[in-house]
Amino acid sequence: MTDPSRRPDDEAASRLRLERRRAGETGTDERLALNRTGSFEWDLDARTVDVDEAGLMVFGLDAATFEASPAAVIDRLDATDRARLETTIDEAISGGSSSYSVHFQVPMEDGSRQWTHVQARILRSEDGRAHRVIGVVRDATAEVTHSAFVLDLEKRRRRQTSIVERTTAAMSRAVTVDDVTAALTGPGGLVGIGADGLALGLVENSALKIIALSGDSVEVLEGLGSGELDATLPLGDTILSGRPRFITSLGSLIRRYPVLEPHIGELNFHAVAYLPLIAQARSLGGLALFYRERTVFSADERILCLGLAAIVAQSLQRAILFDEEREFATGLQSAMLPRRIQEIEGGEIAVRYHAAWSGREVGGDWYDVITLPRGRIGVVVGDVQGHDTHAAAIMGQLRIALRAYAAEGHPPATVLARASRFLAELDTDRFATSTYAQVDLATGAVRVARAGHFGPLIRHTDGRVGVPQVRGGLPLGISTDFHDEEYPETRLDLVPGETLVLYTDGLVEEPGADVDAGVAALIHEVSGGPDGAEALADHLSDRLWERWGSGDDVALLVLRRSPDLGSPRAPRLHQYIHQADPQGLSEARSIVRQALTEWDLAGLADDAELVTGELLVNVLLHTEGGAVLTLEVLPEPVRRIRLSVQDRSSVWPRRRTPGETSTSGRGLLLLDAVAERWGIEPRGEGKAVWCEIGPIS
Repeated sequence: MTDPSRRPDDEAASRLRLERRRAGETGTDERLALNRTGSFEWDLDARTVDVDEAGLMVFGLDAATFEASPAAVIDRLDATDRARLETTIDEAISGGSSSYSVHFQVPMEDGSRQWTHVQARILRSEDGRAHRVIGVVRDATAEVTHSAFVLDLEKRRRRQTSIVERTTAAMSRAVTVDDVTAALTGPGGLVGIGADGLALGLVENSALKIIALSGDSVEVLEGLGSGELDATLPLGDTILSGRPRFITSLGSLIRRYPVLEPHIGELNFHAVAYLPLIAQARSLGGLALFYRERTVFSADERILCLGLAAIVAQSLQRAILFDEEREFATGLQSAMLPRRIQEIEGGEIAVRYHAAWSGREVGGDWYDVITLPRGRIGVVVGDVQGHDTHAAAIMGQLRIALRAYAAEGHPPATVLARASRFLAELDTDRFATSTYAQVDLATGAVRVARAGHFGPLIRHTDGRVGVPQVRGGLPLGISTDFHDEEYPETRLDLVPGETLVLYTDGLVEEPGADVDAGVAALIHEVSGGPDGAEALADHLSDRLWERWGSGDDVALLVLRRSPDLGSPRAPRLHQYIHQADPQGLSEARSIVRQALTEWDLAGLADDAELVTGELLVNVLLHTEGGAVLTLEVLPEPVRRIRLSVQDRSSVWPRRRTPGETSTSGRGLLLLDAVAERWGIEPRGEGKAVWCEIGPIS
């Protein structure tokens, strides 16, 4: 029977000693060497440790010289392993644990290092104080080495998986060939595929064209890149043979390709993988991956390289097809736009067109300039719904139809109504927006109508930008479906030196932003841009297409009426004052004073300002439109100024005799008092009231 007075800890120790004796009875040196597992008993109170024969072999200790002291074991360890062992034991004992387990390395007599594993149980008294440790110790070198190998293998596999995942993700976002090369050579490209350099070449008409280079590469050397496919060069050999080449030293590279021997001093890598790019049995080109540190390619690494090549080949095949389709679509689109814009008398016109770059989108934006009867011109911009080849085809038909209707001399309202009817009769569900204007550069008269489109902007000679309130109708096609083909016309005046700007929505629409912000940005750039039509068109293209990202088609038309500056002896200025512009009257008075000061006629500025205010107030109060102010110097027979205010009203002012309390009716009386002479002349659809002030000797 078991003695009830014996403690469980004593029984455990007895069992351990029994096992140790049994091991000793069978133990030969060979048995112990094979077992490589021993036991120990550590008396914490006496500070002694008893290690069996097998345990001493594991620790690399001699039984004859072992002093039974813990220090005899611990002091043999390196500082790092000693600290790990002591920390583990101290934390287990002080923390109340009943056991601990730790791995550490033991230096052996032959200079090797052996991984050792200790697994121990802590025996405590009833009050919880630790007084003895018993445990086993074993040689864990094979286990740890195998575990390290497995961990390293798993690490490499994770790295390879990550390379494939990153490359696949990058290639899935690549749409064009440029996108593919950017993904390979851009930030993180080489890191993503694990190489230190790459060269990517495509086969075009039996010739090799290098389209991407990064880092170390043979192809960066002069004469070894693009050109005829040459089997004496590695990339050409790979493409022609269709077989990959894995080269692990510069020596083997030179032996296989002797033509590279003169360049060996310029090569900064040690290994290279030349990979054919094949998709659907078609050779597209080749990919070379260069490595500075690698000297071998394992089976897994070769498979990884071939997998990367397959991913790149599939992406390139898709990108090449996309580029071909897009080239065809954009070619179709550009063929439907005017090849050139004719020169015009009395002004200059600049047009710009920018095709969307995202995806396969090809839009239906267009512009046109049309010669009209009686010396006028028609200008138009428009946008067919959708971004595909169908939209481009509809655009071409609609542009030609609108051009034909305009060339017949019809007013803008009729041109848009007929264009809407034409679009509705086509076998399509697309609609279109458009703004069309007839311009007479001789008089500056502009008649505008719009169909669901942005109205024009007018840049005045002083840089201010007006946004005329142009009434509009429904988009083309929709208006016919709804039996509402009304397109009211708005009459504008373009004075010499002013600029008319027509545009499509791609110029002002920013993804995620309100379109009003885009229009405000356009107005700002028009105001701050250069004067000439070509220069202003370039300015708007550079600033706004870059700002919005060019994700949509853009059509832009800039028409400037030639400035009328007169001559040094007879200078002239023109200014349009919009009826809805509250600052226009005061600005006109300031412009008159400034001009007369610059022309050395400041003595006439007070009278000229007074007359300017009176004439403009009459127009703005008694007509339904704005006014054109013209100020010029008449040098002959004596130097004087002529001031004219033109409006579109056919009603002439009448001379009245106002009473003492009347608040109006004194304008013509004022002209009599200030001007040397004055008069009223018919001008097109309206009239002009003029006066001459002077003379100046």
